[in-house]
This record gives sequence, C-alpha cells and structure tokens, in this order.
Amino acid sequence: MDNKDAEKLFFIPFNTGGHWLLLAINPIREIVYYLDSLGNDWTTYPDMKVLIDTVLQAFRAQRDIQTSRRGANSITWIKVACPQQRNQIDCGYFMLRFMRDTLALGRLMISTDYFEEFKCAFYTKDQVDEIKEEWCQFMIELNVLFINLCN
Repeated sequence: MDNKDAEKLFFIPFNTGGHWLLLAINPIREIVYYLDSLGNDWTTYPDMKVLIDTVLQAFRAQRDIQTSRRGANSITWIKVACPQQRNQIDCGYFMLRFMRDTLALGRLMISTDYFEEFKCAFYTKDQVDEIKEEWCQFMIELNVLFINLCN
C-alpha cells in the first residue's frame, strides 16, 4: 500500500487452466487491460473477472475512496486487439511478449488496438523465438545469481 495513490500498471499473468493471458491493471483508474492471444473475451473466464474486480474493490476500500452504489462497479475492462497465436501452444510466450512490449514503451495505458510500434496480426516465428531466447537467458542468469547467493 506504499504510494497507494501513485499511478502504476501492474501485470498479472493469468492461467485459465490451460491457457496463458495477460492482465495489465491500473488500480488508480480502475482499468483492466485484457490481452488474450486466442482472442477470447474476458467473459469466457467469469471467475477471473470476479477475482480481479474483487481485488480492485478491496484496493479502493484501502484507499478510502467512496463511490455511489452506481459507481461501485465502475471497473473498466478493455479488450486489447493484440497479436494472435496460430497454434495452441505459444500462449505463454505471447503473454511474455505483451508484457515486454508494454514495459519497453513505459506507458500506463494500452491502446485498444495495441501499440503502433508493435502492431501486427500475428507474431512471426522470429519474434516468438526472440522472447524464448530472452526468457532462457533470464533463467540462466537467475540460476547463476541463485548459485552465487548460496555460496
């Protein structure tokens, strides 16, 4: 709750039980950006929506923000037209790529039609391989760091 009034974007990789998608949440504006490489709507996963809405309402209560009954459910969900996967196995890499693209631009808002700098209907094999390589390198460095901490 430190800096609870500072505007930030929180990333929540979410696994629906067989599929990874990304939620980017701005709790101050009460906006949830929904990025799904299969193109499903968030209504496909009602338990996820209830969970995230509940978390944001609890955050609102911690900030002592009063809302009318009408405004109590004023959380805005935005489906982002992000690149779509062409198979049933790359969803995790797409989710990581969405997070990376957002962080690379350093923005607190995501356009409904994704970022102009990274806009495409599908990621190429090279773009997916790039995030796979970055993830592998990160894990290798993390392991080295972990080994050094243990010695």
